[in-house]
Amino acid sequence: MRLQTSLIALLAAAALTACGGGETTSAPEAKTETAVKTVTLDDVLANPRRADDAARDQFRNPKETLEFFEVGPGKRVGEIWPGWYTKVTAPYLAANGGEYVAILYPEGQSERLDDRIAKYKDAYSDTSVYGEIEYAGFLKDSGPILAEGQEPLDVLVTYRNVHNWMGGDYAQDAFNRFYDALKPGGILGVVEHRLPETAVQNPKGTTGYVQESYMKDMAKRAGFEFVEASEINANPKDTADHPFGVWTLPPRSRTPEAGTVEAADFNAEAYKNIGESDRATLKFRKPK
Repeated sequence: MRLQTSLIALLAAAALTACGGGETTSAPEAKTETAVKTVTLDDVLANPRRADDAARDQFRNPKETLEFFEVGPGKRVGEIWPGWYTKVTAPYLAANGGEYVAILYPEGQSERLDDRIAKYKDAYSDTSVYGEIEYAGFLKDSGPILAEGQEPLDVLVTYRNVHNWMGGDYAQDAFNRFYDALKPGGILGVVEHRLPETAVQNPKGTTGYVQESYMKDMAKRAGFEFVEASEINANPKDTADHPFGVWTLPPRSRTPEAGTVEAADFNAEAYKNIGESDRATLKFRKPK
């Protein structure tokens, strides 16, 4: 009888443990982790929306150029007179916590320029792709690049524009204003058609070609430190001495008028085979 009572007590205790939350071991729940996909420059460059632009990648080398200029996640990047590069830089920054500032012509200069500004803004208005693009203005005598209240830039880039400012007699002023638009420690990246140091530099930049030393000097006078030059965009086939300057080469491929003396022995195919121009790729830093 005593044995039977003990057995009943043991069975009751076991039941209470099972029902009353006694310490038991259960299989851990499987954790569901959502992988965050990083959008890389390779992803952006391979996107179908760049189908018409991709043919020029071999001459413009956008991935290597942007990496050289330290354009990356979380950066605030401005581009002077943007165009072709917007489809690369803006989506990349938008997907990686950065900010893209398109520095266009200031509005109100002319009806033609205002039309170009409007078309640019419309082309890149899809915030799901390009993010919230911020705008600023730059032209001769237009004052500071960034308006009051706009945050300074981590990186400022410009592609094949220096000769234009030389022609307008405001190249040095341009570099001065670039300096003011950058944060201390910020990077200025310059790509320009390169004139050999052995040639004579026209201060107006009429051929479209500019010597590296000429640009380095303007940057130094503005207060920049020279960091490094890259041969990313070099083209050793370009001799920089063509009849119509850089515009003799693709993509412009300018030719003489039919029937002129110049047209008689002009070999357009030879210039096309050179490809796009030899380009200097220079990186400067605003001192901290």
